[in-house]
Amino acid sequence: MIATVPYLLVELGRGFREALYMFWETLWPLVLGFSLSGAVQAFVSREALEKKLGKHTPAHIARASGFGMVSSSCSYAASAMAKTLFSRGADYVSSMVFMFASTNLVIELGIVLIVLIGWQFAASEFIGGLIMIGIFAVIGPLVFKSKTMDSIRLKLTSTSHDEAASCQVDHSQQEPIKSRANTLAGWSDAASYAMADLTMLKRELLIGYTIAGFLAALVPHHVWSALFLRGHGGYTDIENALIGPFIAVISFVCSIGNIPLAAALWVGGISFGGVVSFIFADLISTPLLLIYRKYYGTKTMLKMLGSFWLVMSLAGLITQYIFKAANLIPTEKSNTVLSASFSWNYTTYLNILFLIMFAGLYYLYRNQHKLGGGGAYALDPVCGMQVETAMAPAKSRYDDEYVYFCSDRCKEKFDKSPNEYLTEGKQMKLFGKKSSGEANQGAEMSGEFIDPVCKMTVSPTDTTPTVDHEGTTYYFCNQSCADSFGSDPNKYLEPTKK
Repeated sequence: MIATVPYLLVELGRGFREALYMFWETLWPLVLGFSLSGAVQAFVSREALEKKLGKHTPAHIARASGFGMVSSSCSYAASAMAKTLFSRGADYVSSMVFMFASTNLVIELGIVLIVLIGWQFAASEFIGGLIMIGIFAVIGPLVFKSKTMDSIRLKLTSTSHDEAASCQVDHSQQEPIKSRANTLAGWSDAASYAMADLTMLKRELLIGYTIAGFLAALVPHHVWSALFLRGHGGYTDIENALIGPFIAVISFVCSIGNIPLAAALWVGGISFGGVVSFIFADLISTPLLLIYRKYYGTKTMLKMLGSFWLVMSLAGLITQYIFKAANLIPTEKSNTVLSASFSWNYTTYLNILFLIMFAGLYYLYRNQHKLGGGGAYALDPVCGMQVETAMAPAKSRYDDEYVYFCSDRCKEKFDKSPNEYLTEGKQMKLFGKKSSGEANQGAEMSGEFIDPVCKMTVSPTDTTPTVDHEGTTYYFCNQSCADSFGSDPNKYLEPTKK
């Protein structure tokens, strides 16, 4: 018994070492991916797309895919946003297509795939993702009947927080993307998106890299051989494509945390199509299935599990055959991470360069409000995700202010114990606005004001609704907000202004 202790310690050390090497090899791609994702989320208008997802025609499916590509890659956030789109009138199939695109057609996923297991897998995710969306667009309306989904929508609407919906404005009418991209305020918003996504996904990344390191270093070859069929032709391809999603269901790891696991499975012997279907299947991990059950009910959740599993496996299988016909499937299942070590090579130099870049991002994030950003955003106090206040899937009233969340899951955690998540210094970011002093000081110089009802940033024009109260003029994103404020101003003003 005593003799086995050193052996166990050595094996544990091997597992953690491989996990650390895997993280080191993908550090710069992670920074680059999250940075690009933050920029896309900050500078690409999304609200106009929400208004164009009411059907599941090819045009609507294309818009939903584009919407997903410019959203956060977090599976939890994607599922919450899909629910919000659906509850606000978007077609259910189009909402699910948005969710598929958000977790599979995003920048950071492709970059990490290229570094860990090759460009072929990055290409397969994009091509296979489009195939998966196409298949679901065909079978989705057959499985999820409009009448049934309309009744579910009514239930969601009756329990949703629709006050935020009345405060929505078209971002396309706000400051042009090119102008925002030339300001520190715009880039501070982009940095805040990047840091918020990283904060939200840190648990997934930690679990994903740790499990992948242990799988790659410690699981004997015969275990993989027993799990993945080999040498049985088409039957092998089908079995591997089906078992990939099953592993995702039981792994409890979502989003980009699946990629290190995919690398370990590839080295272990799963087929090309099995890897592709596994990566697609982060949307049917057990935690997300429980969320679907709460959103849509048990029956619909089971339909989602079955239909998602089918389209993910089919897409993985079809993608494998396409790449096989083009002779693009890697012939050697090599994983550079397993032979990696710390040395002065291009990876180290790139990591240093991107760590410096990360420091710059962190500075912009920490000084977002000082640099003029953050007016239209708030941070979810539970998971740390940055959300647009006008499109937040959930919100709570706390201390006469609204707190915004990326999902109902985070809202429920906050409502049970708000003091656990509210710490000193968070108020400006949590409530999606500048402090009283910052909101007034220099507002005329910047030409932007905060709507006291919905907390949106407003650039006044001749038609902007206004209300004068106690010698101060307040600007609003629309007449509905102005009327709400006029009926009870003290309800929306900070305590220092009452």
